[in-house]
Amino acid sequence: MKKIEAIVRHFKVEEIKEALTEAGVKGITASEVRGFGRQKGHRETFRGAEYTVDFLPKVKLEIVVSDDQEPKVISTIIAAAQTGQIGDGKIFVTNIDEMIRIRTGEMGDEAV
Repeated sequence: MKKIEAIVRHFKVEEIKEALTEAGVKGITASEVRGFGRQKGHRETFRGAEYTVDFLPKVKLEIVVSDDQEPKVISTIIAAAQTGQIGDGKIFVTNIDEMIRIRTGEMGDEAV
């Protein structure tokens, strides 16, 4: 099994969720996060005062899938999240050794 974490723009979340649901993903966890990458934030003006926004708001999506679903899920996220602009986000993939559904005790792929 693989855990796919995608850091994406807020306005792309609904589009990504719909595309992943169509691709057969059964569950997604979403968290509001803040961070920066190459863009290093930006400057804004509020009531005449200029300030730097270092950490930009993003959404982190976490999805656990079977090994054979990994390529499809990654390509689906890229297709739905990509704008071609700096700040589109990142995808991280890690191995999951075990997964257990607490309610039923199911383990492994059956718990996904």
